[in-house]
Amino acid sequence: MTAALLQSTIRSLPLLAKGKVRDNYAVGDDRLLMIATDRLSAFDVVMGEPIPGKGALLTQMALFWFDRLTGIVPNHLTGDDPESVVSPGEREQVKGRAMLVKRLKPLPVEAVVRGYLAGSGWSEYQVSRSVCGVPLPAGLKNASRLPQPIFTPATKAEMGDHDENISFDRMVEIIGADLATRVRDVSIRLYTAAAEIALAKGIIIADTKFEFGLDTDGTLTLMDEVLTPDSSRFWPVEGYDAAFAAGRNPPSYDKQFVRDWLEQARVNGQPWNKQAPAPSLPDDVVANTAAKYREALQRLTA
Repeated sequence: MTAALLQSTIRSLPLLAKGKVRDNYAVGDDRLLMIATDRLSAFDVVMGEPIPGKGALLTQMALFWFDRLTGIVPNHLTGDDPESVVSPGEREQVKGRAMLVKRLKPLPVEAVVRGYLAGSGWSEYQVSRSVCGVPLPAGLKNASRLPQPIFTPATKAEMGDHDENISFDRMVEIIGADLATRVRDVSIRLYTAAAEIALAKGIIIADTKFEFGLDTDGTLTLMDEVLTPDSSRFWPVEGYDAAFAAGRNPPSYDKQFVRDWLEQARVNGQPWNKQAPAPSLPDDVVANTAAKYREALQRLTA
């Protein structure tokens, strides 16, 4: 395995932004080089330790889904080789972990679709019997399958801040009714198609988030990562029933392993306050997280 990449250092292109995981570089005026590093964020805080191989796995999985979901909505891929736009000495940072994509105007909302009740959705449901303003039946439990997938948008957070769940009405106020409706409908179609594909491979997609932008013609375009363990909750089918019956979170292929460790971590004898800096991840947590990402990709693409 190649060395882990915590930070990219591309000098031949202008750096536009460093996100929680991806480093974006300008390629002319109309394209971006998106490099998926091995950084990992949890609770919107970037961990100090990389997950070796994670960026390449995320990229391979995103490309898998872009290919399978062609026809539902245009995506940002250009089809060009990412290694072709950097200097020879920089290709190792790009190889297998980057996408060369169209430069879009990003929508300032995240399109979250939930097929199961988990995470912040479960917390909200216990208080209001709804999630992001969507009413749900009484009597649901942690990890319950929902009667049908629901659209529960969120605002995008700046680095170090937390994403905020919002109602569809609030999303309409931010981007307009027509665009909000198109994003909602397309997101549910994407989730439904992907959930069916994944289930045939033994994986439940409990929830996921999509990101969209507009091209120069105003075409709604799927962008960024898609249906990866960083942006989704993946559960193996064989662990679901027992966990659900016991009221536990099912075992997962995503970064829930890290979240669960962080929930019990102590800093100076106190629970971590979910603010940077994060506690140092033990070697076994790093190794197990990397193994989960590998297993998810292998299972999906087998």
